[in-house]
Amino acid sequence: MDEAYEQEVERADRALRRADFETALRHLERAHVLAQRMTGRHTFIHWRMLVAGLRRGDVREVVGQVPRIVASILFSRLWVPRGNSGRARVNALKPMPVPDDLRHLVP
Repeated sequence: MDEAYEQEVERADRALRRADFETALRHLERAHVLAQRMTGRHTFIHWRMLVAGLRRGDVREVVGQVPRIVASILFSRLWVPRGNSGRARVNALKPMPVPDDLRHLVP
């Protein structure tokens, strides 16, 4: 799981350097699914989503990530909605399907 998480973060960072925000956010969503139960990583992914939203000029993403950062700090170890992508466009409490290739890595 650590390796898959690190790969998704690196792919997101490369996409952000190219200003390819859709690709970056797609990789951050996948990293989010992997990191949800680990407070530090979970919070880091929401921070990176906020940064991507800022760079993209996406007010909805920026505003939506602020409470998610706080919630990730408070609730990561208590309860998370399995498979949730972490994006501001989805309900933060809604479980979602885990991508097939990540399913074996997500408890």
